[in-house]
Amino acid sequence: MRADRVFAYGAAAGLLGDLLLGDPRRGHPVAAFGRAAGAVERVLWRDHRGWGALHTAVCAGGAVALGAVAAAAVRPSRAASVGLTAAATWAVVGGTSLGREARAIGRSLDAGDVEGARDRLPHLCGRDPQALDSDGIARAVVESVAENTSDAVVGALVWGAVGGVPGLVGFRAVNTLDAMVGHRSQRYRRYGWASARLDDVAGWPGARLTAVLAAAAGGDARGAVRAWRADAGRHPSPNAGPVEASFAGALGVRLGGTLSYGGRVEHRPVLNGEGRTVVVGDIERAVRLSRRVGWLALGVSAGAAVLRGRVSRRPAHQVRSQG
Repeated sequence: MRADRVFAYGAAAGLLGDLLLGDPRRGHPVAAFGRAAGAVERVLWRDHRGWGALHTAVCAGGAVALGAVAAAAVRPSRAASVGLTAAATWAVVGGTSLGREARAIGRSLDAGDVEGARDRLPHLCGRDPQALDSDGIARAVVESVAENTSDAVVGALVWGAVGGVPGLVGFRAVNTLDAMVGHRSQRYRRYGWASARLDDVAGWPGARLTAVLAAAAGGDARGAVRAWRADAGRHPSPNAGPVEASFAGALGVRLGGTLSYGGRVEHRPVLNGEGRTVVVGDIERAVRLSRRVGWLALGVSAGAAVLRGRVSRRPAHQVRSQG
């Protein structure tokens, strides 16, 4: 079995495994990576960009190297190669857990249990829950579902199509490092700079594909494209902007505005200002859109991998004759 088909079959099996099983409650590989990255940080931390860059190189490079060694070890066996790709895909994507957390918060809000929803919100995003009312919590959930569709599903599939198992685990490692040290706190302003910038680069293609697929799979493709073009560039994140704007337009809601992180208030631009205020029912709509985008991303990524494999196998004289 060729490498392109190994990815297609393995990624499909892994995404199905995530749909059926979600994340394990104990022993998650991403959590193990986080503990290892934390141990490296304790050794290397200095208030300096260079030491932070070394931390990023050691952790992300180590994850990619481990993925490459594992892929090489099973390459002689087609079944083992598909199984490893499936396991890696299941380990790095988190669409089902994302949807479960979002829906749990939605159920609390539906039941009028705003305090319960506030208690669960930190499982999904870093907002200050006490500063939010019911509609504010719903808006935070929809924004988090949109952003994490790119970070936890689509981006990993894109890099898996490019680099197989090393691409899958490398992307998730970079994304995890950004979550750990990439934020602009006093401790990580310099040390986390490299992780944050690398995450911006690694997330760029997945974010654009997510925005395209949200427009295609949502209820208002024209509105999604209009919001993306008009508002994405004003968002402080180069990757969250297109994704959240496209989701906002597709769902017909208004995202962005004032929010609070760690006691720090931010006034972000409004995305899709023509939309209505987010309500609790939009959480379910966002989760369903996220799931459609994830499966479409699998199709696009697997198809791209197969097409790239066919092109690479064509004799050079055929490629030149059609150039």
